[in-house]
Amino acid sequence: MAKAVLLILLSAYVITEMPQASWANRPEEAPKEKVTNLQFYFHDTLSGKNPTAVRVAQAPDSDKSPTLFGATFMVDDPLTETPDPNSRLLGRAQGLYGSSGKQEIGLIMAMSFCFVDGPYKDSTISLVGKNPAMNPVREMPIVGGTGLFRMARGYAIAQTHWLDPTTGDAIVGYNVTVFQ
Repeated sequence: MAKAVLLILLSAYVITEMPQASWANRPEEAPKEKVTNLQFYFHDTLSGKNPTAVRVAQAPDSDKSPTLFGATFMVDDPLTETPDPNSRLLGRAQGLYGSSGKQEIGLIMAMSFCFVDGPYKDSTISLVGKNPAMNPVREMPIVGGTGLFRMARGYAIAQTHWLDPTTGDAIVGYNVTVFQ
């Protein structure tokens, strides 16, 4: 009997000495979600003496395919403030894309937008998803980030500003909405 009473008293003491619940258990005190909207231009250059996208792999029949199905490109593309390639450099798109469509030009993209200037310097946003490149407007998912964009999620809306169909060189406008 004495052991039971001691156990009850000890349990009551432990419960009263536990720390208060964290804010995660009290939604009214949770931090507010931040929304950031970004706009920049992606300059993808496959031609010339200094390309920013290079083919690193391909399927045996990629060159025979009208969509280059199976070709994979590594990219380090400048991100600028305006469509002018000489405008302020905001960052770089680094990663890869591959032609994943047999019937349509569709790219599977996995890349980080790495910011090098402005308020988001040294922060990144990660994009992974399908880019139906010939559609006038495309939406792709933002799946993470680093720095100021840690734990980010959201979406990117892409619109081709300029395309050279002979070389594949393109300038693409991106409007990105990030929640974190």
